[in-house]
Amino acid sequence: MRNQTISAILILIQFVCSSPAVCQFISDFENFGLLPDTYLNNSAPEPAFISGRAMFPNDYNPQFDAWLGWAISSVTDNQTPGFLNQHSSIAGSGSNGSPTYAVAYIPSGTVVSLTGAAAGQPCEGVYLTNSTYAYYSMLDGDAFAKQFGGASGNDPDYFRLTIKAWSGGLLNADTIDVYLADYRFEDNSEDYILDEWTWVDLSPLGPADSLLFVLSSTDVGVFGMNTPAYFCLDNLTTAGTASNVKDVSMPPLDVFPNPASEFITLTLPAIIQKTTLILSDANGEIIRHTPIHSATHRIDISALPPGIYFITIQTISGSRSARFIKHEP
Repeated sequence: MRNQTISAILILIQFVCSSPAVCQFISDFENFGLLPDTYLNNSAPEPAFISGRAMFPNDYNPQFDAWLGWAISSVTDNQTPGFLNQHSSIAGSGSNGSPTYAVAYIPSGTVVSLTGAAAGQPCEGVYLTNSTYAYYSMLDGDAFAKQFGGASGNDPDYFRLTIKAWSGGLLNADTIDVYLADYRFEDNSEDYILDEWTWVDLSPLGPADSLLFVLSSTDVGVFGMNTPAYFCLDNLTTAGTASNVKDVSMPPLDVFPNPASEFITLTLPAIIQKTTLILSDANGEIIRHTPIHSATHRIDISALPPGIYFITIQTISGSRSARFIKHEP
């Protein structure tokens, strides 16, 4: 793992590189300035948390203090099992002992958009580990999920994170699978549940405008996956050429109404040259890919099945996504 000195140098490079060489941008989440053992699960008024050159979507419900997508955390409690400890990493800190990291809750997947100079460039990699909640649920079982391996220890269970890349409006075929837990070995002593930060090389995905993250598990019930749909992420390292390091902020996406059953209207403060709209489902399957030429765009969703969907706007300056829910009329 990289030490703190190297991390500081990489962060410095983001601001001082001025040649056509490739620069690194690191989403380390320290920019939120969290106090120890606190968390932030509401990105309002923005639809996403922004760190480095990446946007991590967040959907917060103030009525129930509930959230989907991403939260930012400095919680160190990696001993307490259960849902009330949902904002903690099993490592008890961020990667390399850093204080802050991101927690994903993605029962239907999530899309992380790359922005500015990072959009359209390959990603170098990312640190991943389990949340404390998911770790102990798999280790011991709970009221909703089974103990991995079963009573005998021989059940071939797994908890898998699949990562894909969107580039130029297309979902690339290349896939990276990260097993957050794997009990499929013949020798049970090799079974594991990930309990430390692990570096994952993302460069095989090639150039990316956005990254798709989807969780799957062998423990599935009538309502879907029983394993808690959480994992933790830190130090997403993206790249960009220095000549492009001009931060052009994407305007926020306004999707109304949300939820909706027949139509949604997408509103941007202004239209940017070469703007493309991508409509996708929660699994990253692209339903519609079309250029748009006005700041207000009406979309017919009446034929879509009920569920969670994503709108992504891509421009020459970057991309931004918004989540909406289709329900029955």
